Amino acid sequence: MFKRGGVWWTSITYKGKRIRKSLETADKKLAQVIEAKIKTEIVEGKYFDKPTGDNKTLNDMMERFMKEHAPKVSINTQKSYSVSLKHLSSFFGNSRLTSITPKMIYEYKVLRKNEGTKAASLNRELAMLSKAFNLGVKEWEWIKENPVSKVPREKENNERDRWLSEDEEKRLLGNSPHWLRDIIVFALHTGLRQDELLSLQWSRVDLFRKIILIQESKNGKPRTIPLNQIALNILLEKAKVRNLKSDLVFHSGLMTKINCQNLIRAFKIALEKTGIQDFHFHDLRHTFATRLAQRGVDLYKISKLLGHYDISMTQRYAHHCPESLRDGIQVLEAGHNLVTVGESRNVSNA
Repeated sequence: MFKRGGVWWTSITYKGKRIRKSLETADKKLAQVIEAKIKTEIVEGKYFDKPTGDNKTLNDMMERFMKEHAPKVSINTQKSYSVSLKHLSSFFGNSRLTSITPKMIYEYKVLRKNEGTKAASLNRELAMLSKAFNLGVKEWEWIKENPVSKVPREKENNERDRWLSEDEEKRLLGNSPHWLRDIIVFALHTGLRQDELLSLQWSRVDLFRKIILIQESKNGKPRTIPLNQIALNILLEKAKVRNLKSDLVFHSGLMTKINCQNLIRAFKIALEKTGIQDFHFHDLRHTFATRLAQRGVDLYKISKLLGHYDISMTQRYAHHCPESLRDGIQVLEAGHNLVTVGESRNVSNA
């Protein structure tokens, strides 16, 4: 037996089959009793024939999911889980896991779409449900298969390709208060997501090395972002008047985290004064990526800077990279004598 996350687990190998499962208790004596019962069932040939979660419901699974898995992901993902959980529990609730079928999940999809749910939101709910079922199959051994894996996701068509022109940027900054101007410029030169920017702390800033560390990325993994001189200058100016009552780089007048609704409200007012239409705060991040691509930065680097889990998420900027592609093909010219190549062509044509 071994302990993981405060709970006892067992690892047993019998006739080439390995069983590793949680004993679902922090009490060592009780864990030993449960382990002994499992060993007896294995020897008697009963263990492999029955799932251990016959009586488990979706609510049981999601309660364990939120307790054990959710704390491992980013704060934003945890918030998304909480929203999705309300809809999933409302529909599946106390249904036994063994009774949840692909047909039942299809019915859930139909209900949510009739309620006007967007494809992206529905896919997030299904992704959460699928992850929970995968844990139920592979780690907790409650069930034998994941029914969500047999249900296709909704096709999403909500990718935006909107970015600021240089003229729009100049006009937007001219109509923004100073505190908002700093945030906009910093977003345009770092590509940070809104919450990453508002949560940025001085303890994650290294002015000497010209980098910032984003501890809570959307994909749950930290990332380091190098600063160009424009972004660095903003931090240097803020460091001069830094208030020790708050570790936040961008904060409210009360030294607290800026409320996202207040930020969006001020941002919309600036847009209206400027006359810029169809532009969201998140499009500042698109502008950052688009400008990098237009200046020949390859997609792999852009993907790393944006903190994308998969480079396929960065592919939307590929059509902005003609010069980067040109640089790629020109490397073939290195080391070739074009005069010799021309003579060889003439010989072959003869």
